[in-house]
This record gives sequence, C-alpha cells and structure tokens, in this order.
Amino acid sequence: MELKKIILNNIRSYENQEINFPEGSTLLSGDIGAGKTSILLGIEFALFGLQPGQRGHSLLKNNKNHGSVLLEFELDGKEIIIERNLKRGKTISQDSCSIIIDGEKKEISVSELKDIVLELLDYPKEFAKKQNLLYKFTVYIPQEEMKQIVLQDSQTRLNTLRHVFGIDKYKKVLENISIVVTKIREEKRLKEGMTLNLEEDKKTLLTRETKLREIKNEHLETEDLFSSQKQKRLLIQEEKENLSKKIEEKIKIQQEIDKTKIMILHKHEAIQSNKHSVSDLKIQLGKLKTITFDESQINNLLDEIDKLKKEKEKLNENSISFASIISSLNLKNEENFSLEKKMSNLEVCPTCHQNVDAVYRANVLNKTHSETFSNKEKINELENSRNEIRKKISEIDSKLYEKEKKLQELNFVKLRLEEIKDKEDKIEYFQKIISTFEKDIEILSSQLNTLKVSLFDLGRFDKIFESKKQELELALNKEKQLEIKLAELKKEIEFYLSSINDLEKRIFETEEIKKNLLYLGELENWLTQKFIPIISHVEKNVMIKLRSEFSKLFEEWFNMLVSETFHVSLDEDFTPIIEQQDYEIDYAYLSGGERTAIALAYRLALNQVINSLMSKIKTKDIVILDEPTDGFSEQQLDKMRDVLQQLNVKQLIIVSHEQKIEGFVENVIRFKKENGESKIESP
Repeated sequence: MELKKIILNNIRSYENQEINFPEGSTLLSGDIGAGKTSILLGIEFALFGLQPGQRGHSLLKNNKNHGSVLLEFELDGKEIIIERNLKRGKTISQDSCSIIIDGEKKEISVSELKDIVLELLDYPKEFAKKQNLLYKFTVYIPQEEMKQIVLQDSQTRLNTLRHVFGIDKYKKVLENISIVVTKIREEKRLKEGMTLNLEEDKKTLLTRETKLREIKNEHLETEDLFSSQKQKRLLIQEEKENLSKKIEEKIKIQQEIDKTKIMILHKHEAIQSNKHSVSDLKIQLGKLKTITFDESQINNLLDEIDKLKKEKEKLNENSISFASIISSLNLKNEENFSLEKKMSNLEVCPTCHQNVDAVYRANVLNKTHSETFSNKEKINELENSRNEIRKKISEIDSKLYEKEKKLQELNFVKLRLEEIKDKEDKIEYFQKIISTFEKDIEILSSQLNTLKVSLFDLGRFDKIFESKKQELELALNKEKQLEIKLAELKKEIEFYLSSINDLEKRIFETEEIKKNLLYLGELENWLTQKFIPIISHVEKNVMIKLRSEFSKLFEEWFNMLVSETFHVSLDEDFTPIIEQQDYEIDYAYLSGGERTAIALAYRLALNQVINSLMSKIKTKDIVILDEPTDGFSEQQLDKMRDVLQQLNVKQLIIVSHEQKIEGFVENVIRFKKENGESKIESP
C-alpha cells in the first residue's frame, strides 16, 4: 500500500487542503498545533470511518455543516480513491461515502466500505467489527497511544496482544470448551433424570400388553355373539315384515270396503236426485201443454212494426230538412245584421272610395230589415212544422214500444213451447241413469260382501304381528347392548394400543438417551482429560515463541535508541523488564526520553512481529509515526537516523516538530496555522 494524496475539506483546522505524499520517507513538519496530526486522523477516517467512541465533532470543523476526506492510494497496482463525508444535524454523523477502483465508482454504505477496505488490505475478517488495533499496531502509531500498551495492567495487555496476534482463539476455545463441558454435565444430569423410570416403564409395558391380549380375546367372543344375535334379529325382522304385508293388505281391504260403501251411498243419493228431477219435469210439461199459440200473430206484428219504422224514418228526414233551412235563414239574418251595423256608420265606400249617399244607405238598410223580417216568419212556420213532426215521431215510438213488447211476449211463449220436446228427452235420460245406478248398486253390494269375508280372514294376523313386534324389540335391544360393548372394547383396545405405542416410543427414546448419556460421559472425559490440556499446551508454546521473538526485537530496537548500560526483555505477560547493572528499574523512574524509547521500541517490535505473523496483509510497506521522539535527548535524536534506516519500508510518514529529523528523511512538508486555519507552508 502506498499513499498518493489526501484532500481535507472542513476537517479540524483545515478548510480545503490537498496534500501529496511522495514515495520514501516524508516528514510533516511544523509547530505544535499546526495541523500535522489532523492529516493522520484524516487518513484513518478515510480508510475506516468513525471509530467506536469517536465523535464526529472531533473531525468536523467548527461552525461547518459538511466536511469530507478524499484519500488516494495505490494497492497491488490498482489506483483506489476513497471519499467519506460528515454532516451536522442534531449530532455529527457519517453521511455518504464512495470508493473508486481503477475508475469504477461505487456508492455504498459506511459499513460496506469498511468491509471492502479490510478486504483490500487483506486484514482478517474478525477485525471487521473491532477497533483498528491491527492498523494502529502495524501502520499508524499515535503519539498519545504509543505508551498506552506499556502502561496497561498485565492482564489487559496480554488480552490485547492475544487479540492482535490472533491467538486469543486459544483462550476462546478454552472458554468455549469450559462452557461446553458445563453444558454436557447439565445435559448428563438432565438425561440421568430422564432415564430413571426406564425399568418401571418396561414393567408397565408388559402389564399393558397382557391386558390388551385379554381385551382382544373378549372382543372376539363378543363379535361372535353380536354376529349370532344379528342373524337372529334379521330372521325375526323378516317374519315381522311378512306379517306387516298381511296387515297392510287388511288395511287396503278395509279402505276398499269404506270406499265401496261411500260409492253405494252416492249412487242412492244420485237415484233420489234424478227421480226428483223427473217429477219436476213432468209437472212443467203438463203446464206447457195447456198453452195456445198462433204463429200468424208474430208475422202481423212484424209487418206493423216495419210500417211504423218506415213512417218514422220519413218524418226524421223531413225534420232534418226543416232544420237545415232554419239554419240557413238564421245565418242570412246574422249577415244582414252585420251589414246593417257596417252601413249605419259607413261614410266612404271601401271599394271605390266615394262618399256613401244617405238615401242609398237608407235603401240598403230598409231592404235588409225587410228580408230579415221575412226570414223570421219563415223560421217560425218551419219550427211549427218541425214540432208537429216531432209529436208524430213520439206517437210512432210509443206504438213501436207496445208492438215490440207484445212481439217479445209472443216469442217467449214460442220458446217455452219449444222446451216441451227438450223436457221429454231429459225425462227419458234421467230414467236411464236411474236404471244404470240401480244395477251398479247390486254389483257394489256383491263386491262389499266379498271384501268383508277377506277382512275377517286377515283379522287373525293382528295378534301374531304384535307378538312378533315385541320379540323384534327385545332382539334389537340385545343387539344394541352387544354393539355398545363392542365399541367399548374397541376403545379400550385403541387406548391400550396408543398407551403401548407411547410406552414403546418413550422406552426407545429413553434407551437412545441412555446411549447418548454414555456418549456424553465419554465426550466429557475426552474434553477434560485430553483436548483442554492439548489446547493449553499449544497456546503456551505459541506464546513462548512469540514472546521470544518479540523480546529479541524489542531489545534490538531499544539498544539502537539507548546506551548499552541498559538491558531490556519481556516477562511472561509481555511486560518490559528494564535492568541496569543487574538491577531492575521501574518504568516510572526512567527519564522522559527513556520512557519514549521503551514505548517506541515496544511498538516497532510489535509491528514486526505482527507483520511476520500476518504475512499477507497489504500494509507492510508503510509506517506512520506521530511525534515518536517526544522527550528525546540530542544523542537519542541522532540515533533516530539509524532507527529510520533500519525500518526499511517503501513509505514512511513522520509527524514531528523536531527540526533535526528533517536531515533524516527524503521529503519535508511544512505546515503553519494562520487565523485558526492550517495550510501547507512550502513543498
């Protein structure tokens, strides 16, 4: 991995600044507070985002709502650009982020970007959800954290190193095995309790199997009894059905007798009715024969009526003629009256437009008066004549009414006389019907006697049927009782079968549990007596080897920084042991420069051990040191040249305000702060 450049926008004291990183060793120089460390924090933020416990306001510039970091670096020949953004809301949080790999851009979530970066750097996956320990122990060594691991209590330090070295898995394995063994013991106790009733269940199973055989035998016997009883009941039922047919036949005969009696009664009633009708018809016939009638009277009346109608028709024609004349005369009078009205006021002729002479007007008026008077006399004469005609028509209508009434009476008499033949025919018809009904009565009476004999013969089956009916009820009750008993026995069999199945299943499961119990015992013994000692032994050997290599490297780095009067090594907890002239010196009693040398040597040794363990990680070629010479004497500063050369990495970035370091590096970038804003002073 090789850093190319970083662009900080509203990050800490930077408003908008681009910094390019050359290959080789580079010093970020400047006064304290000039903004050097902000660049290192920006690199870490670009790669991994905000860390657990890290707040956004530690990065976003005050009074700014948005900020961003763009980091460009090269990895395995690929050009990679990462951009992360910060946004101020109720709190300051990470906003959008993206990654560009060889020109291909992806807009992704914060967590997805961290996963991609870890994958690119080839960091183990277990570091995905943890703090950037691996990055800080192999690449970036912050000033405030450099001495932290040395000052930690031994157990915390040991656990941290276990985690970084990747051998905390042995401890986790042992812890997990302890949990597993505890669970196995709990499971054993539970299964031992579950197998306590195994023998008792086996005895219960034998008892129930014996009882089931007894019930099955009883069921077979009851089935035989039920089958026999059913056959007996079917025979009785068949006999009852045959008797029932006889009873049904008797009922039908009784119905036929009742029906025949009704028919005979209806025949007698019909004979009496017809005889009464014949008697009435004979009386009516006698009365009709006393009536006299002359056909010529009807013809004479018809002639007279015809003459009267013709006369009336002629009078109606005259009346209509008179009415027409009267209407014409009245119309003429109305015209004369209209003319008189016009002429009385007419001064100028409407046709010729000449004045109308008074004499002429008087002559015209006299003529119309005379004509109107004459018309009125004619109308009176015609009205009188018309009234005479109306009187004659009324007299004719009266005569017509009398004649037509008499004609109607004669026609009625004629019709009554015509009924004589009809009544004689009816009398003959009714007498024939009476004769037929009398014969039918004789036949029905004979049939009735035959039916009564048959009814008497069938009457003897009533008592037999009742007896057979009672016998069938008893047989049905007995069959029902046997059926109920069979059902009860069947339920008992089902119950015992289910109970036996449950017991067999439980016994089988319990025996399986017993087998599993034996297996758990063997597994517990294997884990406690073999597996745990092996894991402990492996962990111990790994830790011994690591401590040996770590201690050796620690001593080498320390000897490069401090005089040979000191001898350093690591104890079993990886705690630094400092000796001078065979006397052990406490870390707290060392000078500031010596404590810094201890911490720097410890972290550089740790860096090399981790890189040797994790040979595939892609951050071996870069080291970032933040104020690594805090408290160093001039002599120690001189020795930093050897330390930096010994690092032998492709890219080394050092943050320091020590001017002497400038002579130890290939590149220097100076920073200054003006009006609270950090800037590059010169390349």
